[in-house]
Amino acid sequence: MRRRNLSVVLGAVAAHSPLTRPLSRADVAARVGLTRAAVSSLVDELIGRGALTEAETASDGRVGRPGRALSVSDEGPAGLGLEIGVTHLGACVVDLRGEPRVWRRVERANAGRPAGQVLAEIAALAAEAEAGAHDLGLRVEGRVLAVPGVVPDEAVGRIERAPNLDWRSVGVADHWPDRDTVPEPENEANLGALAEYWNAEQAEETFVHVSAEAGIGAALVINGQLFRGARGFAGELGHIPVHPDGVRCACGARGCLEQYAGQAAVLREAGLARHGGQGDPVTLLAERAGAGHAPTLAALDRAGRALGLALASAVDLIDPDGLVLGGIYAELAEWLLPSVRAELADRVRVRPWAPEALRPSALGRRGPVLGAAQTTIRRIMADPTLLPAE
Repeated sequence: MRRRNLSVVLGAVAAHSPLTRPLSRADVAARVGLTRAAVSSLVDELIGRGALTEAETASDGRVGRPGRALSVSDEGPAGLGLEIGVTHLGACVVDLRGEPRVWRRVERANAGRPAGQVLAEIAALAAEAEAGAHDLGLRVEGRVLAVPGVVPDEAVGRIERAPNLDWRSVGVADHWPDRDTVPEPENEANLGALAEYWNAEQAEETFVHVSAEAGIGAALVINGQLFRGARGFAGELGHIPVHPDGVRCACGARGCLEQYAGQAAVLREAGLARHGGQGDPVTLLAERAGAGHAPTLAALDRAGRALGLALASAVDLIDPDGLVLGGIYAELAEWLLPSVRAELADRVRVRPWAPEALRPSALGRRGPVLGAAQTTIRRIMADPTLLPAE
């Protein structure tokens, strides 16, 4: 019961905007329905665990003790998110309010490289990010690693399959230099969807989040909860066949969505495959499309129609409130949305469907690493006793 009440009090303070007016202990008691004495004890414990701070407010000229204002600490507890992408490594530290305080990103061609080498490099980037957090007065309490692969529920700490990295059965701890800082791996698409749910101004309760880099990943949020499937393999939208007799996919099947709407496929169809190693390919696609480059526009239209075909099946199967384009799709949404929406309008007929139910994410490619960092914060908000008491 005390653990739950600590969470309720911390949540009440976190939900209050400090721009309105100071929040006192009495205010919190009135909001959560507990006695002032109980709230005072809970607040003292949360202050002791570094989750809350309390400061005197400016005097309003009235007689009596000056008021005191509660707020979520912008120092102390923090979450570290890490990301291994096919073409980059990333790190992000967020404070207890979920606000990003440290960002790091380096471009790396990780496909086909030994897992131990890549994990050693992301560990070095993690140490750099933690050092930056320490300089800001932050203390990392948890670490989560976003990976473009499958992390089954039963394979704790193990990346079972990451085809676009060419990894199989990789234990993160087996290659991490410091046993005390080993991160928990999680699928990048899942983390991108959670970041969308946690950060969107009006997030749908049930939606499909689809994103792409070298591959295409999707995640299902159903009634506010991530749906993993029976073994953690849910969301393999990239391997839904959109052309059953189409080209052979790396997975061994034919006509998979990745072969028509993945980054490599779009670059190839736009005649830009040779330029993939020269700067950011997504920026290149956006620049060419913005300039009216006909092959690029045709490639994005083709990708959008293939994506719309796959998403129409998801809509009919899941009946979501909305669809969200994340990752590179969010950055190319201006040219993808018309063809995706046209395909959805043509194929979704058994239920009402509005064009605005498909939207781009505001997070773009930052979603997975932000979701990884905020996972720790969400756990702390749900159970503040995870924080050590001073």
